Amino acid sequence: MKRTGFIGGSDCVKIMQGDWQTLWEVKTGRKEPDNLSDNIAVQLGSWTESFNLSWFEKQHNCVLSGHQYEYEQIVGTVACRGTVDARWNNAIVEAKHTNAFNKMDDVVELYMPQIQLYAHLAKADGTHLSVIFGNSKWESTFVHYNDEYFNSMWAVVSDFWSYVLSDTQPNNIEVQPISTDAIPLDKMVRRNASRDNQFIDAAVTYLNGYEHNRVFENAKKTLKQMVGPEEREVYCDQLAVRKDKRGALRIVKR
Repeated sequence: MKRTGFIGGSDCVKIMQGDWQTLWEVKTGRKEPDNLSDNIAVQLGSWTESFNLSWFEKQHNCVLSGHQYEYEQIVGTVACRGTVDARWNNAIVEAKHTNAFNKMDDVVELYMPQIQLYAHLAKADGTHLSVIFGNSKWESTFVHYNDEYFNSMWAVVSDFWSYVLSDTQPNNIEVQPISTDAIPLDKMVRRNASRDNQFIDAAVTYLNGYEHNRVFENAKKTLKQMVGPEEREVYCDQLAVRKDKRGALRIVKR
């Protein structure tokens, strides 16, 4: 597929990850895009997409429309293209297949640039992300469209595109991450409490208590393991581990 003359959803992901050099070479025709026909993760995602969307319909008791609808727009100075997997009411649906050890939050974070671009092109309220994890788990979450995130992202995308238009090689580009905390997932947001003294104080107390308890539990386990099958008590000046007639062990202070 020819990849010059426009920016797509996967391109936005690469741009926001700071992978400008390789993408610039593709967009200026200096390099052919990677051949993904032997990439098992990409091909598996393509083959499972139809099932993924059918499963989404079953779980949400809905009927999807607009399958594989293509959008082409000029956003600012950038020519854009996006192919949406499906639509449901005033939202789009994107199907993804990832490994069994991945988490939904990480999938959302990775694809957020693509999700926001497609929602913008489709004038949608947001995106239902339908994800298969490995071969035994499926989840979906609704990612709201966010103007603030899109505008911040598009400033970076437009900057990249200016290098393409001017045929100027980008060097030493550093892309600052854009916070996604304010973007609701299923109507709920995240909050960074790193400057909230009360939260930090409670967090430190919790972690100290957790570590203390972990050490305590490990010590208790070790003490009980040191009682031999023919021993009814093992002790020192501080405590004793005693075995009752049923074989149950208890630790008592001396």
